[in-house]
Amino acid sequence: MYKSLRIICTLALAALLLPACSRKQNPTPTDTVSGNSGFGNSSNDLIPNAFGPEGNYGPGLELRGPGEGFDGNMYNGQTMVPGLLENVYFGFDSSAISGSERSKLEEAANYLNTNPSDNLLIEGHCDWYGTAEYNLALGDRRANSAKEFLITLGINPTRIETLSKGSLESVSGLSKPESAQDRRAELIVLQ
Repeated sequence: MYKSLRIICTLALAALLLPACSRKQNPTPTDTVSGNSGFGNSSNDLIPNAFGPEGNYGPGLELRGPGEGFDGNMYNGQTMVPGLLENVYFGFDSSAISGSERSKLEEAANYLNTNPSDNLLIEGHCDWYGTAEYNLALGDRRANSAKEFLITLGINPTRIETLSKGSLESVSGLSKPESAQDRRAELIVLQ
């Protein structure tokens, strides 16, 4: 009798818990009209103001000085020239460079060899699938994968900067084949 009661209770508990485990949660929608990500105080904020008043960014974080990072069409004091080199595209959830994309990096290496005063910024991008944290890490792996390939082609690593944008500029709601344009490393010449 007790054995039958235990089996019935176990089955009832499983029947209650299993539907909760199988539900798929839809992605959190964003306000695409105003560009508001739901963070900060204005529609132009992309990063939450979680660190308190300006200048108090927490341990290890400091405000950038002039000439560091982005400033209009400048990056670390050099002019960004996008579009001179082709983007390198990646498979879904991958940072491996396919054989068909390697020629783009070989072309970038040739450009850098013939223009020794120019440098390169590689921006890693992802589609909207996955969490923001995961996509930033994947974008970083994509940018560094392209950088490592260029280093194997003889480019000095000090001439190459990497930056992950994760899914910040991706188009949400697209299917995996439609969002292939977001899975890329942008090669931006710095002059």
